[in-house]
Amino acid sequence: MTDTSPHIPVLIEPILKLCAPIKGVWLDGTFGAGGYSRRLLEAGADQVIGVDRDPLAHEMAAPWIGEYNGRLRLVQGTFSDLDEHAGEKLDGVVLDLGVSSMQLDLAERGFSFLRDGPLDMRMSSEGQSAADLVNEAEEEMIADILYHYGDERASRRIARAIVAERGKGPITTTAHLAAIVSSCLPRPKPGQSHPATRSFQALRIAVNTEFEQLVEGLMAAERALKPGGLLAVVTFHSLEDRIVKRFFQERSGRDGGGNRYAPGGPSEAARFDILTRKAVGADDDELEMNPRSRSALLRIGRRTEAPAGSVDPATIGVPGLKSGATGGRRKGR
Repeated sequence: MTDTSPHIPVLIEPILKLCAPIKGVWLDGTFGAGGYSRRLLEAGADQVIGVDRDPLAHEMAAPWIGEYNGRLRLVQGTFSDLDEHAGEKLDGVVLDLGVSSMQLDLAERGFSFLRDGPLDMRMSSEGQSAADLVNEAEEEMIADILYHYGDERASRRIARAIVAERGKGPITTTAHLAAIVSSCLPRPKPGQSHPATRSFQALRIAVNTEFEQLVEGLMAAERALKPGGLLAVVTFHSLEDRIVKRFFQERSGRDGGGNRYAPGGPSEAARFDILTRKAVGADDDELEMNPRSRSALLRIGRRTEAPAGSVDPATIGVPGLKSGATGGRRKGR
């Protein structure tokens, strides 16, 4: 599959405005269909390094990458290693988290409950699939994934239903899983999201180790950015935004306090200055043009001269699934 139609990058206008002037070398850690990379180059970046673990992203870029005369360099890999992929100090990093539109639109990728296809959800097409997880994981693990990664309050009920259904035969399609989840929840009212939304989100996060990748990527950006370099992160659900918010709070020398996963820790030397005191959302014009921006939030930080360090995932709100992480469950799960 190839596609030369323009991709609409979410919240790109506030990114370009808040990060102006765009110059030097930028890294687009979630290249996808190339929308952010194109706009960064058009706005004045000397070079953009596009990183994506999905082979399809590289396939789709092949017909048009030559338009930029070597100013766009693609790397197949994950943004958790972006400092290694860059190979040099960067003026900016942009991360658009979550599943891309092109992945959702392809039924065979298995990301969408609205399009029946094989239950896959792998961004790199390698490793454990969602079908492997729902057919092989213990009921307790499935419940923990749904609760901690999807904030699904009916996680126990859904996990029991999944285990009961797989006893009759493997669960191999998105429609099959969506029907199981829907059978455990009330019929949605007009305007509410599909009942399977949270469960599909949680399984996708687990399959692609997205929270681990996010923490590693934020630390890699801290290592890779020059003093004065900019880190722009676009999130699409509250768990991601919470992690990014806590990261910037901790790395700016401000302790944002505890959370339900871990207490707050001592403040450290500021590695970032926060440019967005509150997360930036889409304005009315963008919402009308691009419905995908409805849940998007943008946070931006500017790198200081302080040396890079490490981050404890628990202190920035990353949910865990192992010992101690499953305590305090809500009644009714």
